[in-house]
Amino acid sequence: MFAKWAIAGVIVIALGIALWGSDKITYEGERTIYSVRCEQGNWEGLACKGRMVAGERYRFRASVSKQEVLYWIVGSSQPSGKFSRCVVKDRGNWECEDNAGAGQPATITRSMSNGRPKREEGYHSIPFRAVPKWVWWVLDSGLHVYSKAGY
Repeated sequence: MFAKWAIAGVIVIALGIALWGSDKITYEGERTIYSVRCEQGNWEGLACKGRMVAGERYRFRASVSKQEVLYWIVGSSQPSGKFSRCVVKDRGNWECEDNAGAGQPATITRSMSNGRPKREEGYHSIPFRAVPKWVWWVLDSGLHVYSKAGY
């Protein structure tokens, strides 16, 4: 009987870790983009020809009811910003008008599709490379075993 409960417990814990690692469990309306940097080398497409390290975590909180998106860098003293003219479907699908002239801080994107930031020609955003949450945590722990960004 104990063995069955132990197996069930291990399965539940493994499922929880998998959901956490995929970033499916978050605060309502939030999406975090885990960026990486290439030190002692250059980027060739998505491949770092140096040492890839964990970068900033860009967090976006989309509000369907207010049709706005708040954004900030996790752990940074930089002020947060807000896109107020948006079309928000959910936390991973939204698009906002540019508000760079409104004194707002720069960020990596002004729109997201299927949980990924959209890159736009002509929009003045911060350049970035990103990886899944679990890869970012591995890099942040000091293990530099990855050299290719996911997007």
